[in-house]
Amino acid sequence: MDQRISLVTLGVADLDRSRTFYEGGLGWQPADAPEGVVFYQLPGMAFGLFGRDDLAEDARLPIDGTFSGITLACNQRSEAEVDRVLEQAEAAGARILKPAERVFWGGYSGYFADPDGHVWEVAYNPGWTIAEDGSLTVA
Repeated sequence: MDQRISLVTLGVADLDRSRTFYEGGLGWQPADAPEGVVFYQLPGMAFGLFGRDDLAEDARLPIDGTFSGITLACNQRSEAEVDRVLEQAEAAGARILKPAERVFWGGYSGYFADPDGHVWEVAYNPGWTIAEDGSLTVA
């Protein structure tokens, strides 16, 4: 797995309220906002807002109050790389939360939890670009 983070996603209670805070209050501009989620381009990576319950469901985590509401992602350049990284994480002691699969937004992703339960998504998004240096650009 490359030593980088492509995306930090916050699971939020109210997406509209959070967008108002980040966009209206902080002046951030969305780079992409498909239904139910919004992404902001940061230098070399992205920041996302996603409904907390929807994020937990996507990662196949119980909605029981134990999920921190934060996921980290390491985007890959292909589906095969996603599979390889998940295998590597599992061999290193990660717990696979969701095996990689094609997903509703047109990509391919899976989730794992590190030994302390921190949640990582490993994803391939055909609409996003990963540069040679690992920096991510949201389309």
